Amino acid sequence: MFFFLLNLALSDLGSICTTVPKAMHNSLWDTRNISYTGCAAQLFFFLFFFVAEFSLLTIMCYDRYVSICKPLHYGTLLGSRACAHMAAASWASAFLNALMHTANTFSLPLCQGNALDKFFCEIPQILKLSCSKSYFRKVGLIAVSACLAFGCFVFIVFSYVQIFRAMLRIPSEQGRHKAFSTCLPHLTVVSLFISTAFFAYLKPPSMSSPSLDLALSVLYSMVPPALNPLIYSLRNQELKAAVWSLMTGWFLKH
Repeated sequence: MFFFLLNLALSDLGSICTTVPKAMHNSLWDTRNISYTGCAAQLFFFLFFFVAEFSLLTIMCYDRYVSICKPLHYGTLLGSRACAHMAAASWASAFLNALMHTANTFSLPLCQGNALDKFFCEIPQILKLSCSKSYFRKVGLIAVSACLAFGCFVFIVFSYVQIFRAMLRIPSEQGRHKAFSTCLPHLTVVSLFISTAFFAYLKPPSMSSPSLDLALSVLYSMVPPALNPLIYSLRNQELKAAVWSLMTGWFLKH
Protein backbone atom coordinates (compact mmCIF):
# COMPACT_ATOMS: atom_id res chain seq x y z
CA MET A 1 0.00 0.00 0.00
CA PHE A 2 2.80 2.45 0.81
CA PHE A 3 4.40 1.77 -2.58
CA PHE A 4 1.11 2.58 -4.30
CA LEU A 5 0.67 5.66 -2.07
CA LEU A 6 4.04 6.92 -3.30
CA ASN A 7 2.88 6.54 -6.90
CA LEU A 8 -0.44 8.21 -6.08
CA ALA A 9 1.37 11.14 -4.46
CA LEU A 10 3.50 11.56 -7.59
CA SER A 11 0.39 11.63 -9.79
CA ASP A 12 -1.28 14.17 -7.47
CA LEU A 13 1.80 16.39 -7.52
CA GLY A 14 2.03 16.16 -11.29
CA SER A 15 -1.65 16.98 -11.72
CA ILE A 16 -1.37 20.08 -9.54
CA CYS A 17 1.81 21.25 -11.29
CA THR A 18 0.16 20.89 -14.69
CA THR A 19 -2.64 23.40 -14.12
CA VAL A 20 -1.92 25.57 -11.07
CA PRO A 21 1.35 27.32 -12.09
CA LYS A 22 -0.07 28.55 -15.40
CA ALA A 23 -3.32 29.64 -13.72
CA MET A 24 -1.34 31.56 -11.08
CA HIS A 25 0.83 33.17 -13.77
CA ASN A 26 -2.23 34.31 -15.71
CA SER A 27 -3.85 35.67 -12.56
CA LEU A 28 -0.76 37.57 -11.42
CA TRP A 29 -0.02 39.05 -14.85
CA ASP A 30 -3.70 39.62 -15.71
CA THR A 31 -3.59 37.56 -18.88
CA ARG A 32 -5.45 34.54 -20.25
CA ASN A 33 -3.06 33.56 -23.04
CA ILE A 34 -1.44 30.18 -23.60
CA SER A 35 0.58 29.08 -26.60
CA TYR A 36 -0.54 26.31 -28.92
CA THR A 37 2.39 24.14 -27.85
CA GLY A 38 1.78 24.97 -24.20
CA CYS A 39 -1.88 24.00 -24.53
CA ALA A 40 -0.94 20.66 -26.10
CA ALA A 41 1.62 19.97 -23.36
CA GLN A 42 -0.86 20.91 -20.65
CA LEU A 43 -3.52 18.63 -22.11
CA PHE A 44 -1.07 15.72 -22.43
CA PHE A 45 0.27 15.94 -18.88
CA PHE A 46 -3.15 16.50 -17.36
CA LEU A 47 -4.52 13.40 -19.10
CA PHE A 48 -1.39 11.46 -18.21
CA PHE A 49 -1.63 12.14 -14.47
CA PHE A 50 -5.44 11.96 -14.43
CA VAL A 51 -5.55 8.50 -16.03
CA ALA A 52 -2.59 7.30 -13.96
CA GLU A 53 -4.38 8.31 -10.76
CA PHE A 54 -7.56 6.45 -11.68
CA SER A 55 -5.51 3.37 -12.64
CA LEU A 56 -3.58 3.52 -9.37
CA LEU A 57 -6.79 3.86 -7.36
CA THR A 58 -8.12 0.76 -9.12
CA ILE A 59 -4.93 -1.17 -8.28
CA MET A 60 -5.10 0.03 -4.67
CA CYS A 61 -8.66 -1.29 -4.52
CA TYR A 62 -7.33 -4.69 -5.56
CA ASP A 63 -4.69 -4.37 -2.84
CA ARG A 64 -7.41 -3.80 -0.22
CA TYR A 65 -9.45 -6.69 -1.63
CA VAL A 66 -6.56 -9.15 -1.36
CA SER A 67 -5.50 -7.96 2.11
CA ILE A 68 -9.01 -8.44 3.55
CA CYS A 69 -10.57 -11.21 1.48
CA LYS A 70 -7.43 -13.30 0.81
CA PRO A 71 -4.91 -12.33 3.52
CA LEU A 72 -3.03 -15.64 3.40
CA HIS A 73 -2.31 -15.13 -0.32
CA TYR A 74 -1.26 -11.48 -0.01
CA GLY A 75 2.46 -12.14 -0.23
CA THR A 76 1.97 -14.34 -3.29
CA LEU A 77 -0.48 -12.14 -5.20
CA LEU A 78 1.07 -8.78 -4.29
CA GLY A 79 4.80 -9.33 -4.00
CA SER A 80 7.26 -6.55 -4.76
CA ARG A 81 7.63 -7.64 -8.38
CA ALA A 82 3.86 -7.83 -8.94
CA CYS A 83 3.39 -4.37 -7.41
CA ALA A 84 6.13 -2.92 -9.61
CA HIS A 85 4.60 -4.49 -12.72
CA MET A 86 1.11 -3.15 -11.89
CA ALA A 87 2.44 0.34 -11.21
CA ALA A 88 4.46 0.28 -14.44
CA ALA A 89 1.39 -0.88 -16.38
CA SER A 90 -0.62 1.96 -14.85
CA TRP A 91 1.90 4.62 -15.88
CA ALA A 92 2.41 3.09 -19.33
CA SER A 93 -1.32 2.89 -20.08
CA ALA A 94 -1.75 6.49 -18.90
CA PHE A 95 1.09 7.61 -21.19
CA LEU A 96 -0.38 5.85 -24.24
CA ASN A 97 -3.87 7.13 -23.49
CA ALA A 98 -2.67 10.72 -23.10
CA LEU A 99 -0.51 10.47 -26.23
CA MET A 100 -3.39 9.17 -28.39
CA HIS A 101 -5.88 11.75 -27.13
CA THR A 102 -3.45 14.65 -27.48
CA ALA A 103 -2.33 13.63 -30.98
CA ASN A 104 -5.91 13.16 -32.18
CA THR A 105 -7.19 16.35 -30.57
CA PHE A 106 -4.49 18.61 -31.99
CA SER A 107 -4.65 17.01 -35.43
CA LEU A 108 -8.11 18.57 -35.84
CA PRO A 109 -8.26 21.97 -37.58
CA LEU A 110 -9.65 24.72 -35.37
CA CYS A 111 -12.17 26.91 -37.17
CA GLN A 112 -14.33 28.24 -34.32
CA GLY A 113 -11.86 30.71 -32.85
CA ASN A 114 -9.19 30.09 -30.23
CA ALA A 115 -10.87 31.03 -26.94
CA LEU A 116 -11.44 28.39 -24.24
CA ASP A 117 -13.96 28.78 -21.43
CA LYS A 118 -11.84 26.89 -18.87
CA PHE A 119 -8.72 27.93 -16.99
CA PHE A 120 -6.75 25.08 -18.57
CA CYS A 121 -6.81 23.11 -21.83
CA GLU A 122 -9.06 20.06 -21.91
CA ILE A 123 -10.56 17.96 -24.69
CA PRO A 124 -14.26 19.00 -24.63
CA GLN A 125 -13.40 22.68 -24.90
CA ILE A 126 -10.96 22.11 -27.78
CA LEU A 127 -13.48 19.93 -29.64
CA LYS A 128 -15.94 22.84 -29.56
CA LEU A 129 -13.48 24.82 -31.67
CA SER A 130 -13.22 22.14 -34.36
CA CYS A 131 -15.46 21.56 -37.37
CA SER A 132 -13.51 18.68 -38.94
CA LYS A 133 -15.11 15.44 -40.10
CA SER A 134 -12.58 13.56 -37.98
CA TYR A 135 -14.45 14.95 -34.98
CA PHE A 136 -16.42 11.69 -34.94
CA ARG A 137 -13.17 9.72 -34.79
CA LYS A 138 -12.24 11.69 -31.70
CA VAL A 139 -15.64 11.07 -30.14
CA GLY A 140 -15.13 7.37 -30.79
CA LEU A 141 -11.78 7.45 -28.99
CA ILE A 142 -13.39 9.22 -26.05
CA ALA A 143 -16.12 6.56 -26.00
CA VAL A 144 -13.49 3.80 -25.81
CA SER A 145 -11.75 5.58 -22.92
CA ALA A 146 -15.10 6.04 -21.19
CA CYS A 147 -15.77 2.30 -21.49
CA LEU A 148 -12.38 1.54 -19.95
CA ALA A 149 -13.05 4.00 -17.12
CA PHE A 150 -16.46 2.42 -16.57
CA GLY A 151 -14.77 -0.99 -16.40
CA CYS A 152 -12.45 0.29 -13.65
CA PHE A 153 -15.44 1.74 -11.83
CA VAL A 154 -17.31 -1.59 -11.98
CA PHE A 155 -14.19 -3.40 -10.73
CA ILE A 156 -13.94 -1.01 -7.75
CA VAL A 157 -17.63 -1.43 -6.89
CA PHE A 158 -17.46 -5.23 -7.19
CA SER A 159 -14.30 -5.35 -5.06
CA TYR A 160 -15.86 -3.29 -2.29
CA VAL A 161 -18.97 -5.47 -2.31
CA GLN A 162 -16.72 -8.47 -1.67
CA ILE A 163 -14.74 -6.52 0.94
CA PHE A 164 -17.85 -5.52 2.90
CA ARG A 165 -19.16 -9.08 2.74
CA ALA A 166 -15.85 -10.30 4.17
CA MET A 167 -15.99 -7.65 6.91
CA LEU A 168 -19.43 -8.82 8.03
CA ARG A 169 -18.04 -12.32 8.52
CA ILE A 170 -15.35 -11.09 10.93
CA PRO A 171 -16.51 -12.23 14.40
CA SER A 172 -15.03 -9.44 16.54
CA GLU A 173 -16.12 -5.82 16.42
CA GLN A 174 -12.52 -4.70 16.82
CA GLY A 175 -11.52 -6.74 13.78
CA ARG A 176 -14.31 -5.25 11.69
CA HIS A 177 -13.33 -1.75 12.78
CA LYS A 178 -9.67 -2.37 11.90
CA ALA A 179 -10.58 -3.73 8.46
CA PHE A 180 -12.91 -0.82 7.77
CA SER A 181 -10.33 1.75 8.89
CA THR A 182 -7.81 0.39 6.36
CA CYS A 183 -10.35 0.86 3.54
CA LEU A 184 -11.84 4.20 4.60
CA PRO A 185 -9.08 6.49 3.22
CA HIS A 186 -9.08 4.74 -0.16
CA LEU A 187 -12.88 4.72 -0.32
CA THR A 188 -12.94 8.44 0.50
CA VAL A 189 -10.34 9.28 -2.16
CA VAL A 190 -12.13 7.20 -4.82
CA SER A 191 -15.51 8.75 -4.00
CA LEU A 192 -14.06 12.28 -4.16
CA PHE A 193 -12.25 11.58 -7.44
CA ILE A 194 -15.22 9.95 -9.21
CA SER A 195 -17.90 12.33 -7.91
CA THR A 196 -16.06 15.50 -8.94
CA ALA A 197 -15.25 14.13 -12.41
CA PHE A 198 -18.85 12.89 -12.77
CA PHE A 199 -20.36 16.30 -12.02
CA ALA A 200 -17.84 18.07 -14.26
CA TYR A 201 -18.43 15.94 -17.37
CA LEU A 202 -21.90 14.37 -16.98
CA LYS A 203 -23.97 17.21 -15.60
CA PRO A 204 -27.21 18.05 -17.51
CA PRO A 205 -26.77 20.62 -20.31
CA SER A 206 -29.43 22.79 -18.66
CA MET A 207 -27.07 23.33 -15.71
CA SER A 208 -24.21 24.52 -17.91
CA SER A 209 -22.96 28.07 -17.47
CA PRO A 210 -19.47 29.63 -17.75
CA SER A 211 -19.17 30.30 -14.02
CA LEU A 212 -20.41 26.82 -13.03
CA ASP A 213 -18.17 25.11 -15.60
CA LEU A 214 -15.17 27.04 -14.27
CA ALA A 215 -16.01 26.10 -10.68
CA LEU A 216 -16.40 22.43 -11.58
CA SER A 217 -13.09 22.47 -13.48
CA VAL A 218 -11.33 23.78 -10.40
CA LEU A 219 -13.19 21.26 -8.25
CA TYR A 220 -12.22 18.10 -10.12
CA SER A 221 -8.74 19.14 -11.28
CA MET A 222 -7.39 20.69 -8.06
CA VAL A 223 -9.42 19.56 -5.03
CA PRO A 224 -8.86 15.75 -5.15
CA PRO A 225 -5.07 15.96 -5.68
CA ALA A 226 -4.80 18.54 -2.90
CA LEU A 227 -6.89 16.56 -0.40
CA ASN A 228 -5.56 13.06 -1.10
CA PRO A 229 -2.37 13.42 0.97
CA LEU A 230 -4.37 14.84 3.88
CA ILE A 231 -6.95 12.05 3.74
CA TYR A 232 -4.31 9.32 3.85
CA SER A 233 -2.21 11.15 6.44
CA LEU A 234 -5.11 11.33 8.90
CA ARG A 235 -4.47 7.68 9.73
CA ASN A 236 -1.24 8.85 11.33
CA GLN A 237 -1.93 9.30 15.04
CA GLU A 238 0.69 12.04 15.50
CA LEU A 239 -0.76 14.07 12.64
CA LYS A 240 -4.30 13.70 13.99
CA ALA A 241 -3.12 14.86 17.42
CA ALA A 242 -1.40 17.88 15.88
CA VAL A 243 -4.50 18.82 13.83
CA TRP A 244 -6.72 18.42 16.90
CA SER A 245 -4.46 20.60 19.08
CA LEU A 246 -4.35 23.24 16.33
CA MET A 247 -8.15 23.30 16.03
CA THR A 248 -8.76 23.42 19.80
CA GLY A 249 -6.16 26.19 20.18
CA TRP A 250 -7.86 28.24 17.46
CA PHE A 251 -11.30 27.83 19.06
CA LEU A 252 -9.97 28.79 22.52
CA LYS A 253 -8.51 32.00 21.09
CA HIS A 254 -11.79 32.94 19.41
